[in-house]
Amino acid sequence: MKRFVAGESRSQATLFPELLDDFVSEDNPVRAIEAFVDALDLKQLGFNGVDPHATGRPAYHPAVLLKIYLYGYLNRIQSSRRLEREAQRNVELMWLTERLAPDFKTIADFRKNNGKAIQATCRDFVMICRRLGLFSHSVMAIDGSKFKAVNNRDRNFTLAKMKRRAEEIDKSIERYLRQLDAMDQGSAAITEMQTTGLKEKIASLTEEVQQLQSIEIQRTESPDQQVSLTDPDARSMTARGTGIVGYNVQTAVDSQHHLIVAHEVTNVGSDRRQLYRMANQVRDASAVSDLHVVADRGYFTGEEILACHKAGITTYLPKPKTSPSQAKGMFPREAFRYVPERNEYRCPARERLTWRFKNVEKGQTLHCYWSSACPSCFMKPQCTTGIYRRIKRWEHEEVLEAVKFRLDQAPQMMRLRRQTVEHPFGTLKAWMGATHFLTKGLKNVSTEMSLHVLAYNMKRVLNIFGTQGLVQAMRG
Repeated sequence: MKRFVAGESRSQATLFPELLDDFVSEDNPVRAIEAFVDALDLKQLGFNGVDPHATGRPAYHPAVLLKIYLYGYLNRIQSSRRLEREAQRNVELMWLTERLAPDFKTIADFRKNNGKAIQATCRDFVMICRRLGLFSHSVMAIDGSKFKAVNNRDRNFTLAKMKRRAEEIDKSIERYLRQLDAMDQGSAAITEMQTTGLKEKIASLTEEVQQLQSIEIQRTESPDQQVSLTDPDARSMTARGTGIVGYNVQTAVDSQHHLIVAHEVTNVGSDRRQLYRMANQVRDASAVSDLHVVADRGYFTGEEILACHKAGITTYLPKPKTSPSQAKGMFPREAFRYVPERNEYRCPARERLTWRFKNVEKGQTLHCYWSSACPSCFMKPQCTTGIYRRIKRWEHEEVLEAVKFRLDQAPQMMRLRRQTVEHPFGTLKAWMGATHFLTKGLKNVSTEMSLHVLAYNMKRVLNIFGTQGLVQAMRG
């Protein structure tokens, strides 16, 4: 072919072969992986096999397998079988492992047997980011997102699902029995053929009923009244109006560089009890003394906010709009203004709601207020359907009022939260693909998530410092 760039002949021998190092440029991210792993104290992190056995077949050093996984997750290759193929044909991976190519079982077992060490490695990289000053002037945004597990929805059983399925089976069996009765009047050939099919369906449904009864025993013994057959730790959760079987991944992301400072995988679908634990992890990881965290209304719980307040952590989050009175078109609780000097409330009709008594509900000490003018008030139809409109105030209500005041003074914090913490979730799910997690069990899923977070953070830092800058920072 004339007038085109010509390639070299595949059968042409060369006297002096090119070095493998010549195929990897100085700005290639694999050099950052090499520098990071070489700087780690793998024994202190808890990796198995750092000290080889005196006898038996030589094993692969943990550093080699860790490099393979870091390269794989940086390049959206999470499968151990795919990593085995890449180690045999990928020049970058050949350079990184010095032409070592472990089989897929060795690669998979490394991830399974070194879960805590891999999670510690992820935290170690966060320490490097802290040493580089990447968390010094930023707000931390906390959020959770649902990730799919290796468990189909049909293999997850809750009380509602089992009740609904039992009703469907009863109706189907009843319908088939009616059809059998009706076939008694048909022709012999057709009746015999159709009867056999219906009897097989009834037998299959009867067998399914027996299976459901066995699963029901497991479900009632489960603490959260759920059973997942494929992944025992996965749970049914609501995500954006639909249901998935998976895990709730919590992350805390810094607003300056969008690095994931802390993360945790849970199988609890609600975020209500996650605020203080995540904020405390962020403070330990970032070493920011004056920590400010922002979250959405799903995290609003009085006890959690109070715990953050006592720990010196400033929180920004809106209160959920769940007032039953407001849903009925009546005055919401916010329409009643508290007067701290007199320890009383003022209602929209300018009447005084005085303190009456206090009691304990669900572990909270509540003070109750109402006005004696309620029965004759002209605004009562807009206020309550009872005799009095009672207002209950938590003993630490001033902490929640301070949160509301801060958010009113800085409404941009919610926009900052959305721009900060939701972007990493979208990126991670795009990297994972449609199936999200590949492993089963909370322990293994946590390890897999740590590898994703480590790869995400490393890519972010590479974009900030470049490969050579990050290599120098880790070697310095």
